[in-house]
This record gives sequence, structure tokens and C-alpha cells, in this order.
Amino acid sequence: MNRDQFSGASRHLKGRAQTALGGVTGDPARQVRGAVNQVAGGAQYAYGRARTRAEDLAEDGRHLAHAVRDRADDLIEDGRHLARDARKRGTAYGQRAVRYADDNRMSALVGLAAVAFAVGWLSRPRR
Repeated sequence: MNRDQFSGASRHLKGRAQTALGGVTGDPARQVRGAVNQVAGGAQYAYGRARTRAEDLAEDGRHLAHAVRDRADDLIEDGRHLARDARKRGTAYGQRAVRYADDNRMSALVGLAAVAFAVGWLSRPRR
């Protein structure tokens, strides 16, 4: 309970007492002042509740933002590890392909010529 809620509740109670006392004594001015204090106290109490709720929501938002930032940092680090692994794997496959081409030069040349012929044949304009 914040200061506005406490002050609003006490002012509301004071207004109820004033209204009741004005009714008992037959003083309409005191009844009106009591009603005004009741309404003002209720409004101040509602403001205090709204302020508390807004502060709670802001705090929840800060916690959520921190959690999102931490999760994003974890995802970035995971991505870096995956990229590093992919680079190592690609390098290993490339070295293996070079070794195969060196060991089997004739097969590599025939395969390369077949691929070049296929690309040239597929890319020619149809007439």
C-alpha cells in the first residue's frame, strides 16, 4: 500500500464520518463536505492503486527485457559455435575433395568436363 492509497482511504473514511455526523446533527454543509471528502478519498485511493499497478508492470517489463537479452546472448553464442563447426566441417570436406581430385586426376577431369558440358547445354538458348 503506497502513500496515495493510505491517504485516500483515510480521507474516504473521514468523509463517511463527516457525512454521518452531518446527518445526525442535521448540518447539510457538513454532509456535503463529507461527501466531497469521500469522493476525493476514493479517487486518491484509485490513483494509488493504479500507480502501484503501473510500477509492477514496469518492473515486470524490466525483468522480461533482461530475460530476453540473456536468451538472445545465448542464441548468439550458440550461432557462433554452429558457424565455427560448419567452417571446420567445410574445410575438412574441401581438403578431402582436393585429395580425391589429386589421387584420381583422370576421374576428376572427366567429371569436371561432364559438369561443364551439362551446364553449357542447359544454359544454351533454345531455338
